[in-house]
Amino acid sequence: MEFWTDLARSLAFLSRLPVPARFFEGHDGTVSRACRAFPLAGALVAVVPALVLLVLGSHTIAPLMVALLSVCLMAGLTGGLHEDGLADCADGLGGGRDREHALAIMKDSRTGSYGVLALILSVGLRAACLAALLSTGPAAHAALSLVTAAAVSRALMVWHWSALAPARANGTAVAVGQPQPQARLFALGSAAILALFCLGLPFGPAPLLLSLTVAALSAHLFTRYVAQKIGGHTGDTIGATQQITETALLCTLVITL
Repeated sequence: MEFWTDLARSLAFLSRLPVPARFFEGHDGTVSRACRAFPLAGALVAVVPALVLLVLGSHTIAPLMVALLSVCLMAGLTGGLHEDGLADCADGLGGGRDREHALAIMKDSRTGSYGVLALILSVGLRAACLAALLSTGPAAHAALSLVTAAAVSRALMVWHWSALAPARANGTAVAVGQPQPQARLFALGSAAILALFCLGLPFGPAPLLLSLTVAALSAHLFTRYVAQKIGGHTGDTIGATQQITETALLCTLVITL
């Protein structure tokens, strides 16, 4: 029962899907334990966009249009939560002179050229990858890839979150708590198992291992860069981790096929 409560809270935290109020009775607002369900919550959010790939991709419709529809739907279901983090990070980390300047830019609601470019590249690369998967194989493979990327990227969000201390003393990341070690391990393990079945079976071991390795490496390198630049994580860097690792996984998967 506790896990289903954590899953419901994760869905509410990561998306705009309606969640019954009973799951939040007596809740203090933290997700320190609930983040263990982030990968499954991500996979569930990706189900409807994956169905778009599966249904429309099986017909004679331009693969790129189907892929873009799927990516747009995904962004709509999450409220652009992770895209917002990516844009703010690109502006702050790219344009900040020092730690304080970078954090100030990231807190600004306005989006600059770095953020716009980051969003264009993120949406474009993910859509191009899904279109390539639709063009080279069954639509089911593209659908499974999207679900897997959604789950794995949210597990790596938890890893990034737990690897760094908060960069701000009063930021959103402080209010929702730091992931518990057991929650981090559960998130990473459950994402790996889902990837094994959703990617390993249709694509084989080599694409599975390479795509997971590149996604994990991209999370590690980004985390190191964030640590050097601002000395800790923020809600924006957590969201950016999701976008970066999802894109890295999909790109690697397409390249290895």
